[in-house]
Amino acid sequence: MIADGKKAPDFTLPDDSGETVRLAKLKGRPVVVYFYPKDDTSGCTQEAKDFTCIADQFAAAGAELLGISPDSPKSHQKFKSKHGLAIRLLADEQKEAANAYGVWVEKSMYGRKYMGIERSTFLIDKTGKLVRSWRKVKVPGHAEEVLAAVKALKA
Repeated sequence: MIADGKKAPDFTLPDDSGETVRLAKLKGRPVVVYFYPKDDTSGCTQEAKDFTCIADQFAAAGAELLGISPDSPKSHQKFKSKHGLAIRLLADEQKEAANAYGVWVEKSMYGRKYMGIERSTFLIDKTGKLVRSWRKVKVPGHAEEVLAAVKALKA
């Protein structure tokens, strides 16, 4: 688990088009990294749609917006196409980034324990420092809250 104020763990992951994305190469502008459990499930779809609706505002604020799940690049392509998403989705199939950010955790549903992604968002400033994190995210209103935090960086 990483703490606010610390250097954000670097990662290199393929995106939905097969291009490789390395966090360290995005220095110089804010980056929003949001982890979600699974493509095309209700909460994850709503979260992606919410971020897509205001993606142009993140871009206007100079921020890069990245969604990460353990799904494959091919799954991400289908997910984006089906829902008209305007977010770069990264495939963390080995859960390396999820582990580095402390979001690959034991979960429990109906008394059954299993490992999965804890819906979380991280705001990284232009120097690569983690300035704010949201854990156990509730989807309604979350994208707008993150956008407000990005805009506050510039203030």
